[in-house]
Amino acid sequence: MPAIDKPDSQLTAVQWRFPSVHPEGRKFTLIAGVIAIGTYMGVSHFLGWLLIGVTIWVAAFFRDPVRVTPRDPRFVVAPADGLVTMITKVAAPPELAGIDGLGEGQFTRVSIFMSVFDVHINRSPIGGRIRKIAYVPGKFVNADLDKASEDNERQHFLVENNEGVRIAFTQIAGLVARRIMSFVRTGDSVEVGQRIGLIRFGSRVDVFLPEGTGPKVLLGQRAIAGETVIAELGMNAALLGSSQ
Repeated sequence: MPAIDKPDSQLTAVQWRFPSVHPEGRKFTLIAGVIAIGTYMGVSHFLGWLLIGVTIWVAAFFRDPVRVTPRDPRFVVAPADGLVTMITKVAAPPELAGIDGLGEGQFTRVSIFMSVFDVHINRSPIGGRIRKIAYVPGKFVNADLDKASEDNERQHFLVENNEGVRIAFTQIAGLVARRIMSFVRTGDSVEVGQRIGLIRFGSRVDVFLPEGTGPKVLLGQRAIAGETVIAELGMNAALLGSSQ
C-alpha cells in the first residue's frame, strides 16, 4: 500500500484486501486443514464441514492486517485490538519498578481485552528502544479480571523514546491463552506500531502511561492496534463519553 506514505495531495484510493496469515499461524492452519479434509474424505461429511469451519477460524485468528500508524512522537497508540475494559491508577509492577524501569509513583493503566475474535498481533505503542523484557510465569484465570495483572502468566515490555520517556506494556495470558510470544529482544530499536509479539487465543494487554499523561480512550471503546491513539504525552485532559 505505497500510497499511505505519500503527502495528502498525492493520495490515491486504497483498495481493501484480505489480511495475510501470520507465519506463526500457518502451521496451525495447515494442521487444521489436513484434519478437516481427512475427516471429510474418510469419516463424515458433516463433521468434515465443521472442521473446515474451524480451519477458517484458525486462519482468521492469526490474521495480520496492514495498519496505518500516526507518526507523531507525542502519540501513544494501542498495542492491541480489543475492548478497553479498565482505566485505573496503579503502582508499577515489581518487574517494572525502580530506576531501571518506570520508576516510582502512580501510573495510569489502560487495559485492552482481546477476545478470540480479535487480531492478536501486538504492536509497540511508541517508537524507541526496548530497555527491558520481563517474563513472569503464572496462572490462567480470566484475563478480564483485575487480579490477572498480578496472578496470570505475563510478559512486560519497557520502551524508551528518543526523549527519554518510558512507556511500559504487558501481555497477559487468559483462560484460553497458553503461549505468549515476543518478536523483539532487549536492546532492539522499534518503530511506533511495529509488530512486537503475539498471544495465542484470547487475553489482555495493559499499557502504563507516565504521570501527567491521561488516556484519550474511554471505557467500552474498541481499540485498533497500531492505529488508535490512546494517549498524547504530556496531555492529561479528561474525556467524557456515552454508550449508544
